[in-house]
Amino acid sequence: MHCRGSFGRINRSFRLILTFFVNIIMSDIAKDKAARLLKKTGSFSSLSSYDVKVKENMRKQKDSMSTVSYMDDPGHHDDLPRPAQQMENTYQLNPTKYFPGATVNNILKDVLASYLQEEKYEPELCRQMTKTISEVIKARIKDLMIPRYKIIVLIHIGQLNEQSIRIGSRCLWNSSTDTFSSFSFCNRSLFAVANVFAVYFE
Repeated sequence: MHCRGSFGRINRSFRLILTFFVNIIMSDIAKDKAARLLKKTGSFSSLSSYDVKVKENMRKQKDSMSTVSYMDDPGHHDDLPRPAQQMENTYQLNPTKYFPGATVNNILKDVLASYLQEEKYEPELCRQMTKTISEVIKARIKDLMIPRYKIIVLIHIGQLNEQSIRIGSRCLWNSSTDTFSSFSFCNRSLFAVANVFAVYFE
């Protein structure tokens, strides 16, 4: 029994010493890895000297590390996405600038004529043209810088073959601020109808 007890004490002391040296080695490895990582990411790292203070029970150790990142300097935040800025309510119920219907009608006329004047109806071509024309019209309207209006552009292109077609729209909106513009275009082969809806965002 006495032998087993002393062996247990020796075993416990050996484990304590082994744990102490493993902690020193592992912290050196972690310190080297952190220095390499900070060097790769373009940060300046100043690692203080590793002090190990062994007291009577050999359990206390001290490891300090301070890092200064270049990202803390002004001018290095350009690539980072900025969080959405919370704005105060303006309580503005009416637009400062109303949607210019006549100007938008001229844009519709100009874009449809320039893109479709000489075109013949082909289903695949017209499918692509509806996307292209709607994006061009939307970009031209956004260039007018009309604040707080949501813009919806709908383009219909069909074959002109002695048929008739009716296109209707229904909207739930405020008639004093929300509006729309529409323009129809025809050549010998096809017809096109462009509708732009402008909805004021309070």
